[in-house]
Amino acid sequence: MLQQILHDMYIDPELLAELSDVQKHILFYKMREEQLRRWREREAWEALAQVEGLRPPKVKRASDKHIQWLLGADGEVWVWIMGEGPGDKPYEEISEELIAERARLQAQQEAEELWRQKEAEITKKFRDALANEKARILAEKWKVEMEDRKAAKVLEERIHEEFKRKEEEERKRGEEQIRLQEEQRAKELYWTLKQAQLQSLPSEKEEREWEEQLRRSKAADEERSRRAQRARDEYQRHSLGAIQKGTVAGLSSRFRELGQSHDQEARLYHHLPGPGPLSPLAVPGSRTWERPLRPVSREVIVRWFKEEQLPRRAGFERNTKAIAPWFHGIISREDAEDLLENMTEGAFLVRVSEKIWGYTLSYRLQKGFKHFLVDASGDFYSFLGVDPNRHATLTDLIDFHKEEIITVSGGELLQEPCGQRDSPPDYHLLFE
Repeated sequence: MLQQILHDMYIDPELLAELSDVQKHILFYKMREEQLRRWREREAWEALAQVEGLRPPKVKRASDKHIQWLLGADGEVWVWIMGEGPGDKPYEEISEELIAERARLQAQQEAEELWRQKEAEITKKFRDALANEKARILAEKWKVEMEDRKAAKVLEERIHEEFKRKEEEERKRGEEQIRLQEEQRAKELYWTLKQAQLQSLPSEKEEREWEEQLRRSKAADEERSRRAQRARDEYQRHSLGAIQKGTVAGLSSRFRELGQSHDQEARLYHHLPGPGPLSPLAVPGSRTWERPLRPVSREVIVRWFKEEQLPRRAGFERNTKAIAPWFHGIISREDAEDLLENMTEGAFLVRVSEKIWGYTLSYRLQKGFKHFLVDASGDFYSFLGVDPNRHATLTDLIDFHKEEIITVSGGELLQEPCGQRDSPPDYHLLFE
């Protein structure tokens, strides 16, 4: 599956959504590496073709694009410099006017906002005071006799006029205060903008500081790159021993089943440490169907499993006819997480994938879950974009990662298999 993605340089969005962040990063790195390899190969081929005379050297075609300059009365290119033309103001004067106008507008906006707040405070203050006074007067009016009601009305009107006069005086004082603050703010903003304009040109000291920052940034990037390389080397060193225990053991078992000689087994063992891929393992029996590019329905997936996976004993325990306790059928991500919900960290199950020709390993974290795609489209089993190791059988892959972690960053180690919960088991359609 990974080779198909690198060949097409395309990955289906639904398949991409199934990958974890680590898998996505590794897949992006692999695709970028493949782009560079193709580019270098094409450049080398073109250089060789030119040397041998198979292809003439590239000649740049003349462009039909051109530029035409506006000419002045003297026949030369017309140039206008702001502030130096007839009737133009000097640049300094234009800049001063722009700064002053910006300062005035900003101060005006701030003053209007302050006045709205002040006006609201004044209105609320006197409205509340007038309401309280009316309430007091009404309470007293009910206590007096009928003949005193006219006097109470006159007193109410006089008090209302007094409050209105005080409100007008308060408004005038507030307007004057806001106006003074607006003038002061305009001056402050003017000098702030002026200083910012004068300080906008970078000094030699700032240039030196920027160069020093750039040098430190490059040094930090190189140090991170060295640490990443050391981590990859350490992971590869730890994995080589486990490859001999997991992959070689599984391949040896396959050779014994197919009746291969001891010499073939020894030759395969000696080729394992090399960088090249493992030799494809022949599957007994010929295929009687053509596999689509990707799974299109559950019926097609069931047929693929019966045609290609059952002959390779996928889902069985090693050297027995019993189905492995961690193996499950075509179940969804949600069903897998529901099965793992009440289990401890390290619990896992393997389910048949509906996204690729292969499986999905669902893993229980301390808080949450992880899902890793297992590519089974070729003659081997391997994690898609995570682990470069290839395994002859699905059981070999599981046993290998019971001793070796799946990713360096996550440290996932397979510990407790998650079995079936319902009857019949969810894989019964695969073995009918």
